[in-house]
Amino acid sequence: MDRKFEWQEQRTTTPDGVYRVLRTAILDGTVPPGGQLRETHIAADLGISRSPLREALTKLEEEGLVIRIPFRGSFVVEVSARDVAEIAAIRVLVEPYAAELSAPMLRGPEQLRLKQTIEELYRATDTNDIPGSIDAHLRFHRLFYEFSGNAALQSMWNGWENKLRLYLAVDHRSYSDLHDIAVEHEKLAELALEGDFEAFRQETVNQLQNALQADALEQK
Repeated sequence: MDRKFEWQEQRTTTPDGVYRVLRTAILDGTVPPGGQLRETHIAADLGISRSPLREALTKLEEEGLVIRIPFRGSFVVEVSARDVAEIAAIRVLVEPYAAELSAPMLRGPEQLRLKQTIEELYRATDTNDIPGSIDAHLRFHRLFYEFSGNAALQSMWNGWENKLRLYLAVDHRSYSDLHDIAVEHEKLAELALEGDFEAFRQETVNQLQNALQADALEQK
């Protein structure tokens, strides 16, 4: 069943405006994984031409949220439970190491950036802004890899981020109170800054428990 697209903000016909509408629809679950984005219907719903729509779809494709299949159309990318579980299993091993390597930067010149990211996560979760909460969630974890100074770790994160964005679009909607996500991540930040990386590892395991179990659930 096709969804009707509506403007969530001041009407604009720019590609960036169309991109934001479609991105929100993907991340808040309006269009589910595997769902088709029908250009004719979307253009009619939004009262726009096909040109800005196609530019928006190209940007979503570059971001890894959409796949365009010749002669079939554009679809929201699907991420398997196994993909999610495999990424989570690696993250519980390498993310504490990334946190340890990045701690000197995050305690020093980049501490303000860490605090700002947590504040952004609180703002998004407290206003039930799921797309915003996903973006802040990913920015938070990216800091550990970015400031680790380890190119291999940075490459790992870059390879995971698009899949994690799609997984989090489902995961965040499973919370009865999004505020809990911000609380969890503030705790991770405190552990990293304190240098308690074993506790950081255990907290990471706790937070990734659903993802770690995803593969087992898929097999049932």
